[in-house]
This record gives sequence, structure tokens and C-alpha cells, in this order.
Amino acid sequence: MSIQNIIEKIKGFVDEHRPNIRIIPDDLFLGLIIILVAFGSFGLGRLSKIEGSKTPIRIENAPEITADTFSGKVPADTEKVALTLTTSTSGEGLVGSKNGTKYYYPWCSGVSKISPANLIHFVSKSEAESRGYTASATCKGL
Repeated sequence: MSIQNIIEKIKGFVDEHRPNIRIIPDDLFLGLIIILVAFGSFGLGRLSKIEGSKTPIRIENAPEITADTFSGKVPADTEKVALTLTTSTSGEGLVGSKNGTKYYYPWCSGVSKISPANLIHFVSKSEAESRGYTASATCKGL
């Protein structure tokens, strides 16, 4: 199917058997196309201006994350804060069991089966693998 065939279908055609169908003149067809392109361009311009005027998100007073954050030497009253920091980093903050060989993201279902006393934290996948742990097959994204 060529472009000319598509244009003829859009504009219509005169058929001896269907005299009610009329051809749109070329000038009117071109004018309609220009108007549609103008409205589309105007709408996209407005949309880009709206997206550009949004205020970016800033994180203020963010706690400093170090290797000690995930070492397991966290006082009992700040245990929840350490877990929050672990889950908030993308791709980082992995957990495993002292008695196991698999590592997980903190939100994976296998973590609920690990006793809190046996839970250990890893800063990255490379750290977990260097300690002999492998990725869990049940935890999506590893």
C-alpha cells in the first residue's frame, strides 16, 4: 500500500456507483493537515513546559551510610533505622543468614524465615559473593 493510496482513502474518491462520496480538495486537505500538526505541536510544547516547571525532589538531612551501617553492630534501639537504610538503597543492602549460603534483598520472602539473631547484612552483591554466598533463586531481581 503506497502513500498515495492512503491519501486517497483519507480524502475519499468519486465512484460512479457512489455519487454521495466527494473528494476533499487538495488545498483543504493540506490545510487540515497543517492545522492538526499545529495543534499537536502546541500540545507537546505545553506538556514539556509543565514537566520542566516541576520542582525536583531534594533529600535533606539524609543519614550517612557507611560499611558499619550494615555490619550488624547496631544498638537495639536503632535496629529499625538500619533496616530502613538497607531497603532504601537500590540494588544494595543485601541480607543473608549466618547458617545459610544464599543472599536476599530485605523484602524477599525468604528473609522472614531467617532468625533475627542469624541475620547478616552485605553492602553489595560482590561482598556477599566474596564471602561464599550465592543469589537466592526465589528472590526476584537478583
